[in-house]
Amino acid sequence: MIIIPCPFCGDRDHSEFSYGGDATVKYPALDASAEDWYNAVYLRKNPRGAHTEYWHHVGGCRSWLVVERDTLTHEISSAKYAHDGYGDSA
Repeated sequence: MIIIPCPFCGDRDHSEFSYGGDATVKYPALDASAEDWYNAVYLRKNPRGAHTEYWHHVGGCRSWLVVERDTLTHEISSAKYAHDGYGDSA
């Protein structure tokens, strides 16, 4: 079982979340070539071990999170809001 520590809702089962993809991908400029976009979208590494990912808490607060997860053990080492300042008190 994978438990994701949502900063707003607390520890939650991963079934409340939707995987949003690799958070380390650097996308090219909007006017980049089709080849650059193809490479960014389709040619990905499949890391073993620690990896940074986007997860969307669809079954809870609906926040987007950046989660550091070990792809071999599924251990979560951290989770934070994907957007700076989100969740901070004003």
